[in-house]
Amino acid sequence: MNVITLEEQAFYTLLQTVIEELGKQFGQSEPWIGETETMQLLGIKSKTTLQRLRDNDCIRFSQPSKKLILYYKPSLYEYLEANANT
Repeated sequence: MNVITLEEQAFYTLLQTVIEELGKQFGQSEPWIGETETMQLLGIKSKTTLQRLRDNDCIRFSQPSKKLILYYKPSLYEYLEANANT
């Protein structure tokens, strides 16, 4: 039987890396999100601002029914990246 020992800090670093990788794999399984999650992700509180982003083609969205609008998560990240200060 082999025993592997790690220092405490190395163990927690490894654990954090595993958690991040799992989050990447499972967190991106749903590319379309609703209004509330979109507003939280973009850090906006106004539905009017969200409407303006749609009208100006800043973010990608789909409207499968009259009252349901879904937002494409990768386009939200692109928008945030494009408007990031360097």
